[in-house]
Amino acid sequence: MSRTGSAGTGAESHWDAIVLGGGMAGASCAWALAQHRRVLLLEREAHCGYHATGRSAALFSEYFGNRTVRALTAASRPFFEAPPVGFASVPLVAPRGVVALATQDDVDCGRIDTALAAGHHAHQPARVIGLDAALSRCPVIDPRPYRCAVWRPSVMDIDVDALHQSYLRGIRAAGGRVQTAAGVEWAEGDASGHWTVHTVAGRFHTPCLVNAAGAWADEAARQAGVATIDLVPKRRTAVIVDLPDGMPGQPALASWPMVTDLADTFYFKPEAGRLLVSPSDETPMPPCDVQPEEWDVAVAVDRLQQATTLAVRRVAHRWAGLRSFVADGSPVLGAAGNAPGFFWAAALGGYGIQIAPAVGQALASLVLTGGLPDHFVERGLSAAALSPDRPTLAEAPCERLEALP
Repeated sequence: MSRTGSAGTGAESHWDAIVLGGGMAGASCAWALAQHRRVLLLEREAHCGYHATGRSAALFSEYFGNRTVRALTAASRPFFEAPPVGFASVPLVAPRGVVALATQDDVDCGRIDTALAAGHHAHQPARVIGLDAALSRCPVIDPRPYRCAVWRPSVMDIDVDALHQSYLRGIRAAGGRVQTAAGVEWAEGDASGHWTVHTVAGRFHTPCLVNAAGAWADEAARQAGVATIDLVPKRRTAVIVDLPDGMPGQPALASWPMVTDLADTFYFKPEAGRLLVSPSDETPMPPCDVQPEEWDVAVAVDRLQQATTLAVRRVAHRWAGLRSFVADGSPVLGAAGNAPGFFWAAALGGYGIQIAPAVGQALASLVLTGGLPDHFVERGLSAAALSPDRPTLAEAPCERLEALP
């Protein structure tokens, strides 16, 4: 692929690479490619980041996800802590930490050992703490249902908007283009891997088409005549609740960690003087502008009240987002074996913000060289394990959307 061709502002233009989707995955991939090639980012909505990117819990944690997710997260840490000079005008991350509460059942069934093993290779390993130590970090925890807690010290908050907007600015600064309100109608590729993308904003040509369309990634593949990956979007609900009168506000509240449980049935964290709460729901559903269900909102409030001494008086805000998964739970990155010039950057499973730097770097390397960077391989990652053609996509169990009521 050469860095040639002219990209006009009219209805038809040629690009070295076209990325479908202006959320965090698409923005990170387009930015990484734009350091080497002329890139067009196409977004169907009027603004980039309208869906999952704008509805994230904004957390960086090397303790969450399967081995592949944790490796991609660890590979992203250097970028978050020391981004390229001039990339962002504010820090991208800030310390937070997570207290994961453990019941007697968690102790008996070995869930604590599993959590410690998952966090062993984090920047700072997870460790068990007593309930007094948990209460010293978050005084509203009700200790009665719990036996102890797991402390995950190196978890950080992510400034999602700063990261996303920096990627978009960087694409433009490198000579690329971000085209919004450009929903794809269809795409067609030839045997040589040349693609023509037909959108409501015009027709665009490229030898490299990257599918980073989030919950719509399978739909984008169908529009291009490419085999799908059986992507399953799942709804995740979040609410913002007011603290009761007399509770500590800023700055005391701002220092609280995120609090969850080892069974992953809820979490809460400080959010601008209030609490962000989620019931950690995962309801399979088709891609859409998802909205919260009243039941899930009620469950979020109830689980907060069961785990703390708080009594929620008002839900100030509520929303939902879609987290997209494939059967084996790992991201899908790389070339489609049945479609020359077509690449996937999808199925990030709710970890898309925290692994965005690594996703962009990996995708760009796979496009440009056919392989992953050496430091990714040293972390145990491989192109085969991320490939859309890996056998585990078909072997592992997964909900099928057509089977849903």
